[in-house]
Amino acid sequence: MSTTHRAYRQILRRKSRQIMVGPVPVGGDAPITVQTMTNTVTADARATIEQIRRAEEAGADIVRVSCPDADSTVALKEIVRAARVPIVADIHFHYRRAIEAAEAGAACLRINPGNIGDASRVREVVQAAKDHGCSMRIGVNAGSLEKHLLEKYGEPCPEALVESALDHARILEDHDFREFKISVKASDVFLAVAAYQGLAEACDYPLHIGITEAGGLRAGTVKSSIGLGMLLWGGIGDTIRVSLSADPVEEVKVGFEMLKSLGLRRRGVTVISCPSCARQQFDVIRTVEVLEERLAHITTPMSVSVIGCVVNGPGEATMTDIGFTGGGKGVHQVFIGGVPHHRLKDEAIVDHLVKLVEQKAAEIEAQKAKDAAVAAE
Repeated sequence: MSTTHRAYRQILRRKSRQIMVGPVPVGGDAPITVQTMTNTVTADARATIEQIRRAEEAGADIVRVSCPDADSTVALKEIVRAARVPIVADIHFHYRRAIEAAEAGAACLRINPGNIGDASRVREVVQAAKDHGCSMRIGVNAGSLEKHLLEKYGEPCPEALVESALDHARILEDHDFREFKISVKASDVFLAVAAYQGLAEACDYPLHIGITEAGGLRAGTVKSSIGLGMLLWGGIGDTIRVSLSADPVEEVKVGFEMLKSLGLRRRGVTVISCPSCARQQFDVIRTVEVLEERLAHITTPMSVSVIGCVVNGPGEATMTDIGFTGGGKGVHQVFIGGVPHHRLKDEAIVDHLVKLVEQKAAEIEAQKAKDAAVAAE
């Protein structure tokens, strides 16, 4: 694809300041990070760690853990120690939980400073964050807006969410603290998108984007994809969380698929496949279903096309690392690097493609290691 033709695919990201969530940069020119949240009882450290481990394997960059009580912040120390990714402590109204979470090693505190009490309490939380190297996330939600803003605006609206966020930000700025990101979530797609657009114009803090309480796996994925897709396409968003009533691992998978589809970040294999029709020369749907399961362990970015017939197959194959196109009489065409390479019969399609992908991934990783070694010399 020519440089001219690639131009329409470029997304110009909003310029924001950068903060650190543990060792992970958020904002600025850092990659957009993918987050999720545990749904175990935090005080059950073992169950929470197990869930975090599965999220890590799926590629999560940051994991949030709710800390509603003292038992949770006691367990948090063990959880943080076991985790390989930064842990965000989710705090709502009790300022002591925030201080305990910072002391336990949380990389970030999700907190609204205006909700935790008077200035002295805010000062204590900010000092704890500074002492322990914590960043913060101001998390405004349309379902829990302050009473005075609801009275002022009559209902949750973009202006109310933005005003709430900026009010909370001002409190932290007044305490000389600027290591924070902001979210203004709503379950209504239009409300959330408008609020984020307004906030993006009003400040340069990194933005954590999400459509809150989006629903179950299918409905929530669709709803989140529409809302977050609009924001990401417009260059808004430094870190994302797809909120699903589903396994947190699914949130991570959907988040990466969104970023991959927009060319903002790539992880693992992108499978391009047709919906199948009467022209298909093999069972496309079942093949893709099994292939995606078998390739879930590959983290190296690459693309594979699986097309049922020769109408679009060869064209798609020219744009993917590995292509597979259905052919007549059970003999199909395999493409490598966009050019025809060899033919294959029906019975070993998935096994053959998995082997090719694993070989290609190994080659790519070996070249990366070689390039790194040369650069280090």
